[in-house]
Amino acid sequence: MWHNKGIGAIMREYLKFYIDGEWVDPAQPGTFDVINPATEEVAGTVAAGSAADVDRAVAAARKAFDTWSVTPVAERIALLENIAVEYEKRMADLGAALTEEMGAPKELAGGFQVGLGAGHLGTAIEVLKGFTFEEEQGGSLVAKEPIGVCGLITPWNWPLNQIAVKVFPALATGCTMVLKPSERSPFNAQIFAEILEAAGVPAGVFNLVQGDGPNVGVPLSSHPDVDMISFTGSTRAGVDIAKNAAAGVKRVTQELGGKGPNVILDDDAFADNVSAGVVTMMLNSGQTCSAPSRMLVPAERMEEAIGIAKAAAATVTIGDPNGDFAIGPVVAKSQYDKIQELIQQGIDDGATLVAGGLGLPEGLTKGFYVQPTVFADVKNDMRIAREEIFGPVLVILGYDSVDHAVEIANDTEYGLAAFVAGTDLDAARAVARRIRAGSVAINSAFDFCAPFGGYKKSGNGREWGEFGFSDYLEIKGILGYTPASDSE
Repeated sequence: MWHNKGIGAIMREYLKFYIDGEWVDPAQPGTFDVINPATEEVAGTVAAGSAADVDRAVAAARKAFDTWSVTPVAERIALLENIAVEYEKRMADLGAALTEEMGAPKELAGGFQVGLGAGHLGTAIEVLKGFTFEEEQGGSLVAKEPIGVCGLITPWNWPLNQIAVKVFPALATGCTMVLKPSERSPFNAQIFAEILEAAGVPAGVFNLVQGDGPNVGVPLSSHPDVDMISFTGSTRAGVDIAKNAAAGVKRVTQELGGKGPNVILDDDAFADNVSAGVVTMMLNSGQTCSAPSRMLVPAERMEEAIGIAKAAAATVTIGDPNGDFAIGPVVAKSQYDKIQELIQQGIDDGATLVAGGLGLPEGLTKGFYVQPTVFADVKNDMRIAREEIFGPVLVILGYDSVDHAVEIANDTEYGLAAFVAGTDLDAARAVARRIRAGSVAINSAFDFCAPFGGYKKSGNGREWGEFGFSDYLEIKGILGYTPASDSE
């Protein structure tokens, strides 16, 4: 809800959780403030959950599972289609919330960010229409059954995307769930819950508890009545969640950090591909786990790449996310400080600062704005090449051969996403096959149906499309289902 907090100040207040089909007060008093990163002012107040709220939500989900898990597929399709209708009604509200809570420019928030949620919903509907939950193999029946109660923990950077790739497959496969969104971007999740309520999701099937990791995330990931945890966030937090879940031997799927290589092949499209790589890296203020954050160019063309990258970075406008700018602030002061530290580290380590740098952009005196920054002549053992900066900071490394490029690309603890750009499709395909990452985009391709997830410390499991259903399903073999005499 909206609440007037004083002269000219309209604030958001979300003081109830959605549990068992009702908006309920938290078990104990407590709230947290959400800071608008563009103004550094409080944008709203949200109820802070506790283990008692998690217990209540999990109990509701457990109760609802008995009936929801056996609903006909047609009924689930109809519900998802109802959600699509309600989602479309609230797209403007969702976009405004994202701009306010995480600083995404209004065109990005109301466009691509909100559109991703709608795209995943449409994809889930189409996948469900043709999905095979049972098939006979030999004399056995192989059945795919919903895993149970799912704890869904989502991040702040692409919130609707991550809520969508968890909630919609869980609903489609017959699971029930408890969602804990990031406390940095809780507004859109509250609206999302209102959408599901309006669409007629049965009581207890979807539950929302707001709060932080220690008070909500830990009780949820360690809860004995939760059958699986799906988490998107940092690798550090993912390790903690896996440890919390281990005692219950529950399934844990994770989409974690990244340090994506972007291999620019040596061809006539070099200039365009370098320029596009810079601009793409800056999208969402660089707060993307799958961002092309390490650009690899032929060493002999490094100076050329520097000139192109400098010009491209100059086109990335930055300012008020309610204005006409390409990027807004990063999400929080702590994030801003971390990025500044790593920019300073890049300078100290001797990388060439091509664009941007320390401090606020010219003309901005408040807000957590980071200059679009490019480093060149970077070595892959530098901190700025090893660590996920999670800001608008691109590093450019040189390679001596295609083999060397692949070696550099794979020399990372991460393996979430990678990119290859070049006019020779066969050459690009060959490089893509050799990169150890869960997703490799050739020439910026995008596909809602392609699997998304990580190798190495970027996580496990896959989301998006049909692949996103798998982690929400248990596989049962019923032997002797078709006796030998019947199958002859």
